[in-house]
Amino acid sequence: MALRSALSSLRAMAAESGASIACLYLLHRLLLALRLGRVVPYALVAQPIGADVYRATRDDPSTLVRRVGAEDPVALRFPRPPQVNAARWAAGADCHVCEVKNDFAGTIWIQRGAYDEDEVRCRFELVAPETSVWDFDVYVEPRYRVGRTMARMWKAVDRELAAQGIRWSFSRISLFNGASLRAHARLAAVIVGRAIFVQIGPLQLAWCKGTGPAWHASLPGSTGPTVRLDAPAPRPQVNPK
Repeated sequence: MALRSALSSLRAMAAESGASIACLYLLHRLLLALRLGRVVPYALVAQPIGADVYRATRDDPSTLVRRVGAEDPVALRFPRPPQVNAARWAAGADCHVCEVKNDFAGTIWIQRGAYDEDEVRCRFELVAPETSVWDFDVYVEPRYRVGRTMARMWKAVDRELAAQGIRWSFSRISLFNGASLRAHARLAAVIVGRAIFVQIGPLQLAWCKGTGPAWHASLPGSTGPTVRLDAPAPRPQVNPK
């Protein structure tokens, strides 16, 4: 029964994301089962800021989105350990909190310049830091995941970033998460590269497409690849005949 379910999941993933992603997922499950390691595959996406993609999302007077620091009491409600949040603020990240009727509903973290990934050994650098940022750990409390809380939170952050001259927000999405990829596509996000990491014991192998070194190997204590992210090229204008 378990084998039949696994094969069904693989077929579904192959139909949705392609055979190569399904093979990566099979390798990931095998490494996990053998307790040897895992596969971490990223799509690197650029989401336009100030492009009016949230125009259909109505504001709600009971929803407040604000930027907070480590001293704010709401930080005690965050889903990550306090030391993780403290390290993020120390690295210069901004945290935007969403509250619904004064109840904690979610967060969006924004990093400028460069972001050191905490899931694998990798550093993401922004080619144009004056007009781009990196967003990470976008979180919504389970009870607010059905509805427009996420969209309202992003709308407020989008508005603030656009006022600062930011035009793109970069992030990484698991290639295994088709739902998240589709959600970002609806917000006009563009895939600008891929970065696939295979961790076997202490060894990390990385393959990057269109973003950094093609291949990279590292061990604990050494640095991973540096992936540089630039804004997508403008789409060519087609003159009507």
